[in-house]
Amino acid sequence: MPDARVQAAIDHWAPRFVQAGVDYNDFLATMGRVEVWDDWLDEWCRNGDIHAELAEEAAGQGRRLTAGEAWARATVAYHFAKFVWLVDPARSRAAAAQAVAAMARTHEYLDPDAERIEVPFDGGAMVGNLRRPAGEELPPLVLLVPGLDSTKEEFFRLENVFLDRGMATLSIDGPGQGEAGYELPIRADYDVAVTTLLDALEGRTDVDLDRVGLLGVSLGGYYAPRVLAFESRVKAGVALSGPYRFSDLWDDIPPQTRETFTAKSFASDEDEGRAKAAELDLNGVAERIRQPFLAITGRLDRLIPWEQSERAAREAPGGIFVLHEDGNHGCANVPYKTRPLAADWLRERLG
Repeated sequence: MPDARVQAAIDHWAPRFVQAGVDYNDFLATMGRVEVWDDWLDEWCRNGDIHAELAEEAAGQGRRLTAGEAWARATVAYHFAKFVWLVDPARSRAAAAQAVAAMARTHEYLDPDAERIEVPFDGGAMVGNLRRPAGEELPPLVLLVPGLDSTKEEFFRLENVFLDRGMATLSIDGPGQGEAGYELPIRADYDVAVTTLLDALEGRTDVDLDRVGLLGVSLGGYYAPRVLAFESRVKAGVALSGPYRFSDLWDDIPPQTRETFTAKSFASDEDEGRAKAAELDLNGVAERIRQPFLAITGRLDRLIPWEQSERAAREAPGGIFVLHEDGNHGCANVPYKTRPLAADWLRERLG
């Protein structure tokens, strides 16, 4: 039997892995080799290596589409290898670097016009992947904001949902996230980071900066309404399974999640982590939102109770709340409901 941490990962995140691009057969095979949490990273990196080798083989035969698809699978395998895994920070960072490199190869074969964006911020740098839809001269731009330990490398499939509807996407590693998180801690005022990012994009002529939307997932579902409340250049936003007050959840979330928040907030221990979690609070914030705001979640969410997301929508003037009765955290088990809904809703509001 897997140990408690492995089982918690399976129970909470299996649909999310598959939604992001992990083949279900790979998920079963890899998890079948993981009995203890210490083995998690090595086995998921092993899966990533399998697909990287398939990608190189296909590229050598001139099969570019096959190579790109294999690199996409390698990307998410390396990404999930380090997912909330803090046993050895150096090995975790090495796996994250493999995910970043594999994502670059994915873009090389599947979207060569994708652009890496780096924006200096608070002594570090935010990093993003900008992609533009084919045939659109000046498309609206949707910022995709990850959660606690998701990163821009997890979003390739999600980006495609927006690209197919004529919107450009910019997936962000902001404070506490991905490449940016090594120098920049989690911060409650994520809106400050988005303001800096939008300032850096000023003057671009390949996206319409008068039509900017935002989608935040999980902890990003806290950041999304925070951005709407304080950054008027974002014209509409969606929060997917976002918390209202993160510290309310502290005692019930998996231990990996508490440890990861503590590390990524640069807290010295879990007590300080809890105190920093209390800073992520939409009380007095949600009521400031004047833009269209949609909160979506699932009744079966085991990480962030649906009532947290509902409260943010209820307090926002004109906020809209959608509850999927069969949805889990992030509605990862029903992406065919949630992703088109979010993308269509943003497209209609951005014009």
